[in-house]
Amino acid sequence: MNNSKLRRQIVFEAARMMYSRQETEYYRAKMKAARKVCQGWVKPSHLPSNREIRDEIQRFACTFEGDSRTGSLLSMRLQALRYMRLLKSFRPKLIGSTLTGHIRQGSDIDLHVFSHSCEAVTAQLDEEGTDYRVEHKTVKKHGEQRVFTHIHIQDEYVVELTLYPTERSSYGFKCSITGKRIERASLPEFEQLLMKEYPAIDLDQQVAEVEQSVDRFLIYRMLLLPLSGVKQSKKNHPEGDALYHSLQVYDRACDELPYDEEFQLAALLHDVGKAIDSQDHVETGLHALDGFVTERTVWLIQHHMEAHAVKAGTIGARARRRLMANENYEDLMLLEECDQAGREPGVDVPDLDDALDAIRELSRLCG
Repeated sequence: MNNSKLRRQIVFEAARMMYSRQETEYYRAKMKAARKVCQGWVKPSHLPSNREIRDEIQRFACTFEGDSRTGSLLSMRLQALRYMRLLKSFRPKLIGSTLTGHIRQGSDIDLHVFSHSCEAVTAQLDEEGTDYRVEHKTVKKHGEQRVFTHIHIQDEYVVELTLYPTERSSYGFKCSITGKRIERASLPEFEQLLMKEYPAIDLDQQVAEVEQSVDRFLIYRMLLLPLSGVKQSKKNHPEGDALYHSLQVYDRACDELPYDEEFQLAALLHDVGKAIDSQDHVETGLHALDGFVTERTVWLIQHHMEAHAVKAGTIGARARRRLMANENYEDLMLLEECDQAGREPGVDVPDLDDALDAIRELSRLCG
């Protein structure tokens, strides 16, 4: 095989791994791809550049995501603008795909903010009721060890703030892909870019609408977290608390219908009412979820207890016929199977935030 063909195959495989999120670092993706393609050691000269892989990732995005990327890009840019205005006093600079337009499935919003105090930034986020977590990451580069502070914000699109000292706000950071200075935009520069690319849009009105909108996944999280304190009958639920049970049921649902967001949400959320009113958890849960789930998800949750009665043969003939007449009856009985199977002590389950992130990604992917 000639070198150019070998290089193209490595580019394709590395890009595939990064697009599917199997790998997040260019170097690791290149090495894994090279070992797979060449079945052994590869000369460094045969390895593609980061730029080649990035361009191939963009081709993947164009092929699989099509025109939906245009709407997603505008939504991401409006959210970025909202946070840049919120954090204006910390001289925010937007970098990455949200600025350049090279977004793909799973892209987040990357902002540099400048302050000597992480607490000053998080205090601003706390005032807005923003859901975030702080990460201190140690990186060793050129024999020097440095600690970077990242603030990860959970919103419709994940926002990653990287904190730098105030005096580095004008520093020219270099891109690991091209070796050149990173493209970045201050708040005024970004506003000018948006007005140029979207001349028909009223930015202030659009940002106001973003601020007023409610992220349904934060509602799900708020309703699910208290389930960890809901202890259940050991006879019917030997596995433990209601959150652990819900995550088991969700995990089973993903195995059964991996691309069905409505079904997976029904599995994850079917018991949220138990943390509010254990005597009538179905109606209570549906009331809390009103407006945040589809009619199909509502129907599956509404009738999941009746499905147990169908399986046990204790339901009346008329009620059973009524359920069977619905087009989602088979999915209801599949949910019943997942519900029953999700009662095993000690099994591994996904982390709650990972589960919500997976459904959010599925929502974006499938529209």
